[in-house]
Amino acid sequence: MSRDEKLKERWNILVHRLSDKFADGDTLDLDAIIYLIGVQELGQLKRKFRKDDKINLMHIAICRLLEPYGYYEFDFVDTDGWPHYRTREQLPHLKAGEQSVLMKEAIVNYFIEKEFIE
Repeated sequence: MSRDEKLKERWNILVHRLSDKFADGDTLDLDAIIYLIGVQELGQLKRKFRKDDKINLMHIAICRLLEPYGYYEFDFVDTDGWPHYRTREQLPHLKAGEQSVLMKEAIVNYFIEKEFIE
């Protein structure tokens, strides 16, 4: 099985599991999954978030997801418990499809690391 086929298979399994667990079976999109990762990384699971908090949660998730690729590096946790990252390397300019594949790959790897999928 090619790398792309394996990624697609893992992505579909992941979306199905997350959608069942967090969206009553409605299919979660990429942004919703990134948001869930941000909430997970913040660790404040029972909290209600404002709109600007949600944007910050997605930023946390993207930094965490791209950290293994060398684009971001964890810096510190502030007094409110929010993690902060610093840019190590600028992201290359990617087309929308390439950006989507990179994020899906990073998300799949994140959930493999968390032993949510194989």
